[in-house]
Amino acid sequence: MSATAEITTRHDWSLAEVRALFEQPFNDLLFQAQSIHRQHFDPNRVQVSTLLSIKTGACPEDCKYCPQSGHYNTGLDKEKLMEVQKVLEAAAEAKAIGSTRFCMGAAWKHPSAKDMPYVLEMVKGVKKLGLETCMTLGRLDQEQTQALADAGLDYYNHNLDTSPEFYGSIITTRTYGERLQTLAYVREAGMKICSGGILGMGESVDDRAGLLIQLANLPEHPESVPINMLVKVKGTPLAEEKDVDPFDFIRTLAVARIMMPKSHVRLSAGREAMNEQMQALAFMAGANSIFYGEKLLTTANPQADKDMALFKRLGIKPEEREEHADEVHQAAIEQALVEQRDSKLFYNAASA
Repeated sequence: MSATAEITTRHDWSLAEVRALFEQPFNDLLFQAQSIHRQHFDPNRVQVSTLLSIKTGACPEDCKYCPQSGHYNTGLDKEKLMEVQKVLEAAAEAKAIGSTRFCMGAAWKHPSAKDMPYVLEMVKGVKKLGLETCMTLGRLDQEQTQALADAGLDYYNHNLDTSPEFYGSIITTRTYGERLQTLAYVREAGMKICSGGILGMGESVDDRAGLLIQLANLPEHPESVPINMLVKVKGTPLAEEKDVDPFDFIRTLAVARIMMPKSHVRLSAGREAMNEQMQALAFMAGANSIFYGEKLLTTANPQADKDMALFKRLGIKPEEREEHADEVHQAAIEQALVEQRDSKLFYNAASA
């Protein structure tokens, strides 16, 4: 039996095992990741989300990568919480260009009592449009988490960012434990988790492995795992960090796919700096989700028509809404079996 066939969904990964994955020859790693990917997903479908900043700037957190932190002067204009109607208009536009999930992000340490009613109305309104909903609002308490769940929120994004060991070098205003507690509240309330990290902050390979271990060893894997490449913004402490090697970035995507075989692995921030060949390799490595639209909160993102042109060249189609995912996956499996059978018949006939 091959090593690929032996890997199942696990929650007990060790650092030595994950190091071994990272150290594989590049082709072997990608083959393993793509093989696992095909066991659980249509390999030519990618989930498409749009992200909107509903409250921008003046965040009290000191995350060294973030242009929205009030600790750094990045020239970003501060904006108050958007009006509900304007958020719903943006969601309708996102749906019109093909997004199936609408993600809303606010630059807060945690949501305030006065802002929560508006946030809940946004969730309800976006749901009525027929979109999946996701929010990232910072740390949540149990009451806030339950209110979001009751409003119909599908996903809550709360990234771990990096390994527990490296975390203190990047953020000091919120602990790793607080992040894990918020994820626990989200899961207890019955919502889905979106949680990942950032590459290119000066972390080691062991830190990348440590991040993935934290995510994969949760009681349930996050349904969505965004892997971000640092977008270097002038004025932040990480503005002069060394670029991530593209092959190292692809390796991390592949290892994430192997460790969390049923999760959507999202090719997230930093895609604007990736050429088409790197993005194609990312999809080969098991990435099957992207942010779609011209902006990710405050940083650039490839334009929608550019993404659709790349999808067409690669033979990729946007994934259907989640409630249809099982039928779509089953149809894709059946089609793949037909194509495989036809291919064998053709080969046998040509060889006869």
